[in-house]
Amino acid sequence: IQVEGLTKRYSDRAVAVDDISFQVEKGQIVGFLGPNGAGKTTTMRMLTCFMPPTSGAASVAGFDCVLQPLEVKQRIGYLPETPPLYPDMSVTEYLAFVGGLKGMPKAQLDSRITEVMKRCAISDVAGKLISKLSKGYRQRVGLAQAILHNPDVLVLDEPTAGLDPKQIIETRDLIKALAGDHTIILSTHILPEVEATCERVIIITKGKLVATDTVANLTNRLRGVEAVLVEVDAGETGADQGQMQRKLEQVSGVSRVVYRDTRDGRCRFEVESLKGRSVRAELARAVVESRWNLHELHTAGLSLEEVFLQLTASGKPIPTEAVQ
Repeated sequence: IQVEGLTKRYSDRAVAVDDISFQVEKGQIVGFLGPNGAGKTTTMRMLTCFMPPTSGAASVAGFDCVLQPLEVKQRIGYLPETPPLYPDMSVTEYLAFVGGLKGMPKAQLDSRITEVMKRCAISDVAGKLISKLSKGYRQRVGLAQAILHNPDVLVLDEPTAGLDPKQIIETRDLIKALAGDHTIILSTHILPEVEATCERVIIITKGKLVATDTVANLTNRLRGVEAVLVEVDAGETGADQGQMQRKLEQVSGVSRVVYRDTRDGRCRFEVESLKGRSVRAELARAVVESRWNLHELHTAGLSLEEVFLQLTASGKPIPTEAVQ
């Protein structure tokens, strides 16, 4: 997916999407995030040729969304937030109907329907009317129609809406299994789902792009420094929490040490480095030399929720060198 300067203005001059540019590499899963009204659905509608942009350009699988919309549509599987289902059809009838609309050869259609029903765990309701299905099953039927023609690109808008926890896990696993063969852009409000599924995130707010990067890179750039979580106990030395904190503060490159808590005799500290310094090796050395027991030492990044709230609250993009 290649997007350059994409803009959408409506007749009242309201700007829904304002000059955004990004790309999604083949086989990647990318989370598309933003608060309500940020322009996510409008962007997805332009990428799927449902509406034209006011200016800018977008291409999918090498085809222009304005000049070659039929070519784009043949290569896209789209699951909108409300799946486009016909309640008076059975699941099998509906998928056969969709396959016909997508121009799939009849010789391949029956076997492909069987395959996607199995992948989406709807084989047990194949003969049921869609009107009789629960919301969770309807969502999975919607996902089945999106992947039925084995598209190059999948555009999924809230794909786990209405699913129970078991179904959410199954759908996440299915989406991850589709990566590599398919490029996937996924819009959702469930941020842990993005962390569990997506390789990169794109964040927009008020129609403007504020970030596109991996979660780890966004965390580091927003923080500006490395933060490390250290969990130790005093072992046979008898050192108390204050003594341990003072020792960690003396490590070269450390700017601040914050005591978190004590669990089962283990003290947990969050250690921040000076800008541009990595202090993990020095911290481990200091703990060993002090004859304490080291139970845990890892980078303590911001959560995706914290990253999202910071970026959407400020509305300001992160520095240009952070945008990949």
